[in-house]
Amino acid sequence: MTTNPTIALIEQRVSANLFDAEHALSDAQIEELARLATRAPTAYNLQNWRFIAVRTPAAKQRLRQLAHGQAKVSDAAVTFIVCGVLPDHAVVSARLSGFVAGGFMPADMASAWQEGACVQYADPQTARDEAVRSATLGAATLMHAAQALDMVSGPMVGFDAEGVAREFGLARGEVPVMLVAVGRAAPGNWPQKPRRPLADVLQIA
Repeated sequence: MTTNPTIALIEQRVSANLFDAEHALSDAQIEELARLATRAPTAYNLQNWRFIAVRTPAAKQRLRQLAHGQAKVSDAAVTFIVCGVLPDHAVVSARLSGFVAGGFMPADMASAWQEGACVQYADPQTARDEAVRSATLGAATLMHAAQALDMVSGPMVGFDAEGVAREFGLARGEVPVMLVAVGRAAPGNWPQKPRRPLADVLQIA
């Protein structure tokens, strides 16, 4: 058995369906989860994501109706709407300014990154793909952060995306990619389900 805490966290994480409905999270705890989620990687350091923490009973009920009645939306302490934002090349310089000021990156490199992002995301499908990638990486990091803080999480893709965007006031260019319920586990959750053999999924070239 491994003693490395990060590896243990990865191996022990489950997609929870059953949550303790009495468990609550403070603003500070929710902020810490979101802060850790934003440590995920993004192309050009765009950080093109947004996290909507749905915590009040009324807001949870609205979201649950848009998520096909899934009980974990309202039972979990908080359910995050993880949004990807269509990349805007114009923000790259600002997102890198602190890195440049710290002497880690030359200013002309930051400008080149901005130009590269402009070219790369001119295609709408490529831009949307990047928004989904960034949100997914943020959601995965959020789930592992929850596990590290002695909570469980349950990712969901079964929801009315247009309804969520409308009901929760998403801006144009924001894509609701995933819901992630976070809280304390109730009894009865399954352990992590079996994974396919590495021979089926790994090719070493």
